[in-house]
Amino acid sequence: MDDEGALSASSELMLPTTPLDFRSGFVAVVGRPNVGKSTLMNAWLGQKVAIVSSKPQTTRNRLLGIYTDSTAQVIFMDTPGIHQPRHLLGKVMVDTAMRTLKDADVVLCVVDASEAPTPEDILVAEAIHRNTRGQPVVLALNKIDLLPTGESPYTPAYLEMVAPTVWLTVSATRGDYRDELLKQIIALLPIGPAYYPPDQITDQTERFLVAELIREAALHHLHQEVPHALAVVTDEFTERDERTTYISATLYVERDSQKRIVIGQDGRMLKAIGQSARQEIEQLLGRHVYLDLWVKVWPKWRKKETDLRRLGYRVKGA
Repeated sequence: MDDEGALSASSELMLPTTPLDFRSGFVAVVGRPNVGKSTLMNAWLGQKVAIVSSKPQTTRNRLLGIYTDSTAQVIFMDTPGIHQPRHLLGKVMVDTAMRTLKDADVVLCVVDASEAPTPEDILVAEAIHRNTRGQPVVLALNKIDLLPTGESPYTPAYLEMVAPTVWLTVSATRGDYRDELLKQIIALLPIGPAYYPPDQITDQTERFLVAELIREAALHHLHQEVPHALAVVTDEFTERDERTTYISATLYVERDSQKRIVIGQDGRMLKAIGQSARQEIEQLLGRHVYLDLWVKVWPKWRKKETDLRRLGYRVKGA
């Protein structure tokens, strides 16, 4: 047996036995940008796996979040928001969401119930109808905390548009009906074994999560087009001792003018980003972090196939 086979076999031995009525499967979490997909998943997991901000297209990759209890294992696949792309990165993000729909056992469609359906919501509904193969669809009418009565006047429009198997109103942030929504999702999963150990929360590496937390901090501090032109790469991740980790990361932007904005006057903006990110990274790792940030220009990286591959994006056909 080769090393890869040995690893696979040992991983299978680590998985716990499960009851005969145990449910497991993959759930594609889809919706237009900024409707609360990542907030919902993080709340169920009890840990930040997907970064969150008010900026559209915050999620760029398919992120696995693994929820396990005594009755089920739900493997959430958080996806980039489906939108009309303006560059190759946007197209890659939308393609990622489409592929995820095809791989899912259940589709969770999240909408903002405080607003009427938008053209991007229609794009999401069309993508569900076009890319699914009869899987159950759960519609989550999110952000009911923004509605005085907790009921949305737009519910009939969303029901007609998505044609879900089941639907619920929910507040991802406040928690209204969040547990009930999870129970509905579990009930629609097939009977099956656990795919991951019960203590595993995600398939992402610490280096990736660190880069995402730095990007999240930048999204909170930066405005206009700059956050969307930003990529973050973790260059070094070294445990100096049992209490301290040294991390060096590079923030890439597309133009010199954006670099000046990210650094800020006398380096103040970069320092603010670093301070915010370090707090989140220390919470993730559970130890003190020395964070070293650099800013470099990488022209038009969002539009070039080779650059996107270097950054780890799966370009269609690659």
